[in-house]
Amino acid sequence: MSDTFKALVLDEEDGKTVNSFKQLQLNDLPDGEVVVAVSHSSLNYKDGLAITGTGKIIRKFPFVPGIDLVGEVETSQTDHYKAGDKVLLTGWGVGERHWGGFSQKARLKAKWLTPLPKDLSPTRAMAIGTAGFTAMLSVMALEDHGVKKDGGPVLVTGANGGVGSVAVSLLAALGYEVTASTGRVEEEGFLKDLGAKHILPRSELSRKSKPLEKETWNGAVDTVGGEPLATLLSQLRYGTAVAACGLAAGVPLPTTVFPFILRNVALQGIDSVMCPPQRREIAWRRIAEILPMDKLDSLTTIIPFDDLPKAASSILAGSIRGRTVIDLNS
Repeated sequence: MSDTFKALVLDEEDGKTVNSFKQLQLNDLPDGEVVVAVSHSSLNYKDGLAITGTGKIIRKFPFVPGIDLVGEVETSQTDHYKAGDKVLLTGWGVGERHWGGFSQKARLKAKWLTPLPKDLSPTRAMAIGTAGFTAMLSVMALEDHGVKKDGGPVLVTGANGGVGSVAVSLLAALGYEVTASTGRVEEEGFLKDLGAKHILPRSELSRKSKPLEKETWNGAVDTVGGEPLATLLSQLRYGTAVAACGLAAGVPLPTTVFPFILRNVALQGIDSVMCPPQRREIAWRRIAEILPMDKLDSLTTIIPFDDLPKAASSILAGSIRGRTVIDLNS
């Protein structure tokens, strides 16, 4: 067990967030029952906000960001895990309030950890990460609401992003007819390779909508919020639902009660941060079973640890497609 390890540490200087790689020791880590040797993490939009200081995600410094991690248990003070167990973590405020995954070692609470599914490699687990986990929870919400595979097209907004691209793959693999909405229509080939049948330009949703429009969608996974969510709500077919999990297009929701009381539609919020452990394990098992791994690999880019700060700026600029995995040992 190495005495020191590498981490990306955020500090505050003159009111601004700065990041740097540092060598830390175990006694630098916050409290927790389990020490994990982290092999991989992933880059999410929230991580980009934290690393650059754009979103004021981090309030206490110094701090290690990274909302996802996978690795092997080194030591455990509980009976739930033992040395050598392969585990993953998403959510629970890790990388926001508790030091996160951009570190070669992490000390964590046992209840935050999920066993790594047997057939899932660490790299693929992080290619899925919070984004893919959120996508699976969104699909499960549509299933729970009774959205049928033969009921017509299901819409995914922000389809080129991490959550959207995995949602397209999952829904297509389950047999749904998927329409992918994106602001990058030049990515049509990529989205169709993931399983999308149709491509909808983002501009057709990013507008002021009528209270009710033509019934079009048999359900939706919305990753952007704002006007696009309001528009698709007005276009949902009677009795269907949208699973909402993002806000890239804005926090306000300029809609009316008409879709809910006249078409009996449902707006289901998706929270992947505090999702209970039992549902987490179900979601991760289903991802491992359903998600076509060749599709996952096609939307995954693996980068060395040192490239992380640059990639954080790129994800905020919208220039990253699919999922970015960080190899913490390269």
